[in-house]
Amino acid sequence: MGDMDPHIFAVAEEAYKQMARDERNQSIIVSGESGAGKTVSAKYAMRYFATVSGSASEANVEEKVLASNPIMEAIGNAKTTRNDNSSRFGKYIEIGFDARYRIIGANMRTYLLEKSRVVFQADEERNYHIFYQLCASAHLPEYKTLKLGGANDFLYTRQGRSPVIDGVDDSKELCNTRSAFTLLGINESYQMGLFQVLAAILHLGNVEIKERDSDSSIIPPNNHHLTAFCELVGVTYQDMSQWLCHRKLKTATETYVKTLSRLQATNARDALSKHIYAKLFNWIVEHVNKALITNVKQHSFIGVLDIYGFETFEINSFEQFCINYANEKLQQQFNMHVFKLEQEEYMREQIPWTLIDFYDNQPCINLIEAKMGILDLLDEECKMPKGSDDSWAQKLYNTHLKTCTLFEKPRMSNRAFIIQHFADKVEYQCDGFLEKNKDTVNEEQINVLKASKFDLLVELFRDEEKATSPTGQVQGTGGRTRLSVKPDKGRDSSSKEHKKTVGCQFRNSLQMLMETLNATTPHYVRCIKPNDFKQAFSFDPKRAVQQLRACGVLETIRISAAGFPSRWTYQEFFSRYRVLMKQKDVLPDKKLTCKNVLEKLVQDQDKYQFGKTKIFFRAGQVAYLEKLRADKLRAACIRIQKTIRCWLARKKYLRKRSAAITIQRFTRGYQARCLAKFMRRTQAATVIQKYQRMYVEKKRYRQKQAAALAMQTILRAYMARQKYQGLLRQKKAVIIQKRVRGWLARCWYKRCLRSIVYLQCCIRRMRARRELKKLKIEARSVEHFKKLNKGMENKIMQLQRKIDEQSKENRLVNDKLVGLESSYTVESERMRGELTRLRGVEEDNKNKANQVSSLLEELEKLRKELSSTQQEKKTIEDWAQTYKNEMEKMVSDLRDQNGLLKTEKDDLNRLIQEQSQQMTEKMTRAIAQETQQLETDLNEERSRYQNLLTEHLRLEEKYDDLKEEMALSSHVSKPGHRRTDSTHSSNESEYTYNSEYAELEEGSRADVTRGIDTSLTLKLQKRLTELEQEKQSLRNELENKEEQFQRDDAEFKKARGAELEYESLKRQELESENKKLKHDLAEMRKSLLGDAATGAGAPGSPAYKVLLEQLNASCEELEVRKEEVLILRSQLVSQKEAMHHKETMTEPSVYADDVSKLKDADELKQAYVGLKDTNRSAAPDFHKLNEDGELWLVNQGLKETVRLLEHQLQTQRRTYDNEVESLRGELQTVKEENNRQQQLLAQNLQLPPEARIEASLQHEITRLTNENLELMADDPTASREARVIILRRMVDLMEQLEKQDRTIRKLKKQLKVYSKRIGEMGAGQAEGQTSPGQMVDEPIHPVNIPRREKDFQGMLEYKKEDELKLVKNLILELKPRGVAVNLIPGLPAYILFMCLRHADYVNDDQKVRTLLTSTINSIKKILKKRGDDFEMVSFWLANTCRFLHCLKQYSGDEAFMKHNTSRQNEHCLSNFDLAEYRQVISDLAIQIYQQLIKCMENILWPMIVSGMLEHETIQGVSGVKPTGLRKRTSSIADEGTYTLDSIIRQLNAFHSTMCQHGTDPELIKQVVKQQFYIVGAVTLNNLLLRKDMCSWSKGMQIRYNVSQLEEWLRDKGLMNCGAKETLEPLIQAAQLLQVKKKTDEDAEAICSMCLALTTAQIVKVLNLYTPVNEFEERVSVAFIRTIQTRLRDRCESPQLLMDAKMIYPVTFPFNPSSLALETIQIPGSLNLGFLTRV
Repeated sequence: MGDMDPHIFAVAEEAYKQMARDERNQSIIVSGESGAGKTVSAKYAMRYFATVSGSASEANVEEKVLASNPIMEAIGNAKTTRNDNSSRFGKYIEIGFDARYRIIGANMRTYLLEKSRVVFQADEERNYHIFYQLCASAHLPEYKTLKLGGANDFLYTRQGRSPVIDGVDDSKELCNTRSAFTLLGINESYQMGLFQVLAAILHLGNVEIKERDSDSSIIPPNNHHLTAFCELVGVTYQDMSQWLCHRKLKTATETYVKTLSRLQATNARDALSKHIYAKLFNWIVEHVNKALITNVKQHSFIGVLDIYGFETFEINSFEQFCINYANEKLQQQFNMHVFKLEQEEYMREQIPWTLIDFYDNQPCINLIEAKMGILDLLDEECKMPKGSDDSWAQKLYNTHLKTCTLFEKPRMSNRAFIIQHFADKVEYQCDGFLEKNKDTVNEEQINVLKASKFDLLVELFRDEEKATSPTGQVQGTGGRTRLSVKPDKGRDSSSKEHKKTVGCQFRNSLQMLMETLNATTPHYVRCIKPNDFKQAFSFDPKRAVQQLRACGVLETIRISAAGFPSRWTYQEFFSRYRVLMKQKDVLPDKKLTCKNVLEKLVQDQDKYQFGKTKIFFRAGQVAYLEKLRADKLRAACIRIQKTIRCWLARKKYLRKRSAAITIQRFTRGYQARCLAKFMRRTQAATVIQKYQRMYVEKKRYRQKQAAALAMQTILRAYMARQKYQGLLRQKKAVIIQKRVRGWLARCWYKRCLRSIVYLQCCIRRMRARRELKKLKIEARSVEHFKKLNKGMENKIMQLQRKIDEQSKENRLVNDKLVGLESSYTVESERMRGELTRLRGVEEDNKNKANQVSSLLEELEKLRKELSSTQQEKKTIEDWAQTYKNEMEKMVSDLRDQNGLLKTEKDDLNRLIQEQSQQMTEKMTRAIAQETQQLETDLNEERSRYQNLLTEHLRLEEKYDDLKEEMALSSHVSKPGHRRTDSTHSSNESEYTYNSEYAELEEGSRADVTRGIDTSLTLKLQKRLTELEQEKQSLRNELENKEEQFQRDDAEFKKARGAELEYESLKRQELESENKKLKHDLAEMRKSLLGDAATGAGAPGSPAYKVLLEQLNASCEELEVRKEEVLILRSQLVSQKEAMHHKETMTEPSVYADDVSKLKDADELKQAYVGLKDTNRSAAPDFHKLNEDGELWLVNQGLKETVRLLEHQLQTQRRTYDNEVESLRGELQTVKEENNRQQQLLAQNLQLPPEARIEASLQHEITRLTNENLELMADDPTASREARVIILRRMVDLMEQLEKQDRTIRKLKKQLKVYSKRIGEMGAGQAEGQTSPGQMVDEPIHPVNIPRREKDFQGMLEYKKEDELKLVKNLILELKPRGVAVNLIPGLPAYILFMCLRHADYVNDDQKVRTLLTSTINSIKKILKKRGDDFEMVSFWLANTCRFLHCLKQYSGDEAFMKHNTSRQNEHCLSNFDLAEYRQVISDLAIQIYQQLIKCMENILWPMIVSGMLEHETIQGVSGVKPTGLRKRTSSIADEGTYTLDSIIRQLNAFHSTMCQHGTDPELIKQVVKQQFYIVGAVTLNNLLLRKDMCSWSKGMQIRYNVSQLEEWLRDKGLMNCGAKETLEPLIQAAQLLQVKKKTDEDAEAICSMCLALTTAQIVKVLNLYTPVNEFEERVSVAFIRTIQTRLRDRCESPQLLMDAKMIYPVTFPFNPSSLALETIQIPGSLNLGFLTRV
């Protein structure tokens, strides 16, 4: 703090740390002239303590401490000529702290209120602010009863002729004052009472007193101001007008009434006004102290003294005398503390030092307070019967004028005196000293006020007899300085001998203040007034120096300059100046090392001194050492630069040298390559000549050889064809025989197979029918049915969903297989056509072969025509060449045009695509912005609603507290004395069950009486409902817009295949059967209704038997239909697969036939030869066949073509053989799968229906899983497509089947009901009509007995008288760490809902209402009792949310039933709509959530500053301190310091607790987001308040800590919960500390980077930035102004600190439970044995 700029926060922080470190109380003394800023400095100091320390309880004591400031300023501050907000009283506030140094309370003492200002103000001055605030708000309706007007209408507010202060809105200030009153617990009625008294004072000042004669006065009758005064204070007009103009004199024997002159009556009126205001002031101070007091034991305190500064006016009276007397005492204490401490440190360090004398103002204090001093003479004169101001002045002159040099007499006056104070000479006027010291008031006026009907006024004067002051004003209010003197019983309590004067009281209270300050460690804040004209940015150097001299600062500087102002510890000096030492100078003893170095560096030994623990330096020596250090570091920098520049130059030289060598190497290589190229060309020319000559000779030889071979080929081909024809005919005969024999064998095999299968089916059907009968008999047993279906329903639904997914995937795979088969079919058809064409070509080739002989004959003719043909050939070649060139040119032109057209097309397509993309992006952005705006509005509305809910709950708690206080006050026997009955206290000490629930019932009845609160709640609920509806409509509109882009795709996806025909037919059949059953039920109802009156339904009658037969038949038919539906679900997919395989089984034979036709290699060879010949030109070019052997060359080419085609034919044959083998393998697999399916089907038919369904489902799951794995291995894309198609189809099918199931269950329930009714009717009539020996008919038993037992419906039944026991065991006595730790998460919520379901089932609205009310009140009570237990709050937050989700899930609304199972849908509430209770429970959940956040704040708050800022997670980063910075110790010892690991451990504890209690994941994310916001806000606020934290190294530390928190989020999977964004302001502040801050580019980068920080925060960080060493620089003022200019256009809040108390609005997303209610078991540890499962 020593080298930092002076700041009030630095002084406050130093006091706070010393209190924690030294375990000693502290005081902050704020002094200075009037208008220098003492009050504002004191407020900022208290605000710092409230922000840094926090509160130890939920009462927000720090807010109450700050709220006392506007109240005290309103009633104790006024405008003077020097200050617009001058404190006209002194106050000393003690802020109490507990053992953890958190604020627990406060206490205020006041000193010497300037009462004379109430009745008189000088020019350009005002009365106290509260009067002008009331006058400014007089037009409001609530103040009409005060009968006030403007400030100029009243005498007490218009004397200064300056009723308005520039820039101050008095009506707005009154609102702030009333808010502070409310926060401190002063309710509206008391506030209006205070305003009523203040208004009465103003009216009293306007009472006009007229002179009747010289010795008497009178008040005119019907004075409206006096009338208003009497009405406001509740006294009679006659009594008050009487005693304003008269006074009562008492003698030993008689009492006289004496009239008063007009002047005396006016003075008496003003004295009464001052007395009332003083009483009111003391009452307010007393109640403020009551609001700030606490029951927690105070460990230590910090006192803030805000007392009037030294004053000197043109006319100085008794008030200025007391003020300056107090400043003399404070200045003496400052001198003794500062100068004494400075010299004591030199003595402690054993430095040679000569004590320096300093100014001592003890003579001036002796002049005032010593024996026979000014105050003693004043008290003595007050006791004289005829004492006056003049006689007192003469006594002063006679006593002190010659004996004391500090006392002087003015030259031109005998009624004044001058005192030489420490600051200046002050002339005091003696007029009014005695009167103000006595402070007398007419006793009869006080008695009139005591008899008032106004309770508040009576309370103000209640302790009048016990007051120590004649006026009842108790100086030093607050309980510690109040002096209580008991009156003597033998004398009158009002005797003046037993009353202390104002001066005596002030001297005593000032003495107590000095004792308190001496018992604490003081800290001084000297406020310097820049000018005397209240102008901004105007500085008067002479006035500043005068004030510095007056407050002793210059004297302190003189002593520091004469001594050693700079000092370092040996360790700090060694660490700082280690660079100036050589290695040999460093010794193990640091002290000796420092001495040796200093002797070398500083030759004059008088410039420094060595103490025991520190080194002391004269002024300027530290700067000299810093210069030496900077020179040493600069030389080291130059050496480093030299070395680096040398290295760079050498590197550049080596790079140039390498480049030159490379150029030379490439040049020489190029020359060598040119030589090699020339030599290769010479050799190549020789080789070309050789090969050209060889080619000419070889060509001549080959022509001759080709002619000979052509003739041989023709002859050999003819012989081969003859042999081939014979072999071909033999092969075809063998094929025909093979096919016929194979067909006959297959026909015989199929007949045998059909016979065997038919025989097996008959036998299996017979066995299945037998087994089915057994199973039906067994299935009729209800116990068996329960046993089979217990726990299987949810499993079946899960397995059905899995089957749906697998079936859809399988269907997609089947579609892919069908596509592949269709492609194979098309390919085979194409190959067949190709084969047919090749056969035609073969026939043509045969015909052409026969023409060879004719061609030989024509050969001679062609040779003759050769000469003419060659000429024609040449002509045609020329024409062809010309035509070819023209065509090529035309083709090139067309290509160019085509290219241009393609380019234009591409440009247009790109333009269209860009436009469509822009439109799409524009619409997307618009939709996103609209959605974001709607979400923002919804969050704001939700936040406002939750704030209103919080305020409502707070008012509700306040109402309960006031009700309890009223209840307690009703039992008080006497005012001021409270006694509690012993039986009552003993009953309170025992926690009994009945007392708690009596309170609950009383609370519930009280809730009914709160009409205002309930109406407010209903209005808020209605508003929230409207907002939710608006949100839902906007969401629907957004979904409709999105559906417009996907409509075509959705319509295509909704198409269904032909596979659902069988299921639709089956569904229609079931629907028809259901209609038939409904018809039968209708007939049964009609028969029952028609025969009920005639008694035709008696047992044994025909109608009764018919009904029973129909009922049994219907039940059997219903069971059969149900089994068919269940079997249908399991067999649908398998039947489709079987049908698909049956269709594909016939296709491989076609492929086999096609392939078998391709096996004849000779035929394929001939076909391809014909194809080759056919592909030749239809009109062959006979000009190429000449006598040089061209015909022979053609024959050779045909042979090569035949070989090539034969090779291709063999390759393709192998390919088709492989495909045939694979298809045969697939066919065999399909057959095996079909057989296995048939076996499984036969096995399933033999099983019971329930086991059959489970086995079928398990089989289908296994099969589909294997197929999906194979498909995904082969083709993942196709597998995904197939899975999507199968899922879509199966979803549609399952929806239809579920509809049928619901219809069947509904009919079954109706059948059960009617069967039960029929059974009851039969039983009743059988008792009346049958004889004792007659038996009941046999058919009744199958109807009645099996149907009476019902499944467990997930309900709990309890008696009305057990409701209190239920709430007690399940809510009030349930402990999260005890019994509840092993329970199912949310079990209490499930049990309460199951009880609620039973109350709904029996249609008992009273039971539903009382259960819900008791539950809500019990939860509130347990939270009120243990609201600081995080585990308890988390446990009930999770259970409340689960109870709310259950109310939604089982409400019957379609929106909440989407995720329910069919069984869960049966458990929905049927009789009551609990939508309003859902809103109440949602409000309760919001309250619990806010309580949870407060618990976390109380736990995390002490850890944040220490763990995030002060603790060095990266050791050594912040080890270097700024130059000359004094070492600042931590406020807490190292053992108790919190670290970042402590915060992370606490976060882990929070997270694990919430997860253990089953809190919703979305709610956990919101809690974590709020936690991180608190961490970021508190850390940033402390960073903005502490200059020592604003450095580059601290920024690195903060960024590392934030990264650790992000790593924690990543480990917990909470990165997307929004918690990271809450740390963005802190991250940007840390980056701001690390970035460069010099140029305009740096400013632009900072503006673009710090988007989450406000302009005020950015500027504050830049101002606080402190460089660690000389290589860093402070941020220049010009750079800060540049930042402010760039950020001028930002629309943001000017607030500097973040609101650490802000809570994000919470939402509770619907989270349905998959847990079935009927499966819940209640553990015995809950003691809920009285509950019965239904």
